[in-house]
Amino acid sequence: MNFLSIDDVAALTGLSPSTLAKKRMAGAGPAFFKLGRTIKYAAADVDAWIMTRRRTTTWADNTQQSGAQAA
Repeated sequence: MNFLSIDDVAALTGLSPSTLAKKRMAGAGPAFFKLGRTIKYAAADVDAWIMTRRRTTTWADNTQQSGAQAA
């Protein structure tokens, strides 16, 4: 398994280590492992989380399906 550090994930996602910490506390970021006092991320988990952030437009959220009309 390929593990990434907080700094690796920050560089990959463009988020600061502080923002990643806030996302860990809120359960909103990628899944992580706590090994003693060290936080590590599985590369596959980070990739999967990044894919959930995928957008097809700048104004619609992820819950709207492509081609759906607003009511």
